[in-house]
Amino acid sequence: MAMTRKEEARALNADERELVEKSHHPALQSLPDAELSHLVKLVRERREKAKTQADRRRREMRGKAAPKGAAPSKEDGGSKLKLAVLAMAVRRLNGEVERRNRMAASVALVASAQKALAMKQAAEKTSPALNSRHAHEGMRAVASQRRQDLIRPMELGRLRKAASVAQAKRDGR
Repeated sequence: MAMTRKEEARALNADERELVEKSHHPALQSLPDAELSHLVKLVRERREKAKTQADRRRREMRGKAAPKGAAPSKEDGGSKLKLAVLAMAVRRLNGEVERRNRMAASVALVASAQKALAMKQAAEKTSPALNSRHAHEGMRAVASQRRQDLIRPMELGRLRKAASVAQAKRDGR
């Protein structure tokens, strides 16, 4: 469910609002990797705290837990909203971390491919290919080592069929 920044700000306190602001698009891409990982850790901790609080309030409302304050909670809409906002922030942060990991893997793959090509080209220049497989004089037919069958395949099939018919007659007696 999409949520406006105004709704997000209403659900969070000042510290949480500042953390969630950093998880939105323009600010998120300008963060360095170390700060991004620290932000992920902080927002996850806040999300877990909000989840625990929302669970406790739900248990109070059902009468399964003792109230934390003077009276049990009547509703948990605010804690649910806070949890949803923090969960979306964690999702955005995880997406950015995954995007950066994919980019780093792609750059590493290109670098290793270029290194392998350079090594191959250097090896070709330094030593000639002594044991390389080349056609040289062209392809030549190689005679088969198997002995040649003197019986035609049709004759073999006819004999096999005759034997099966004879066996069927004997079995039918």
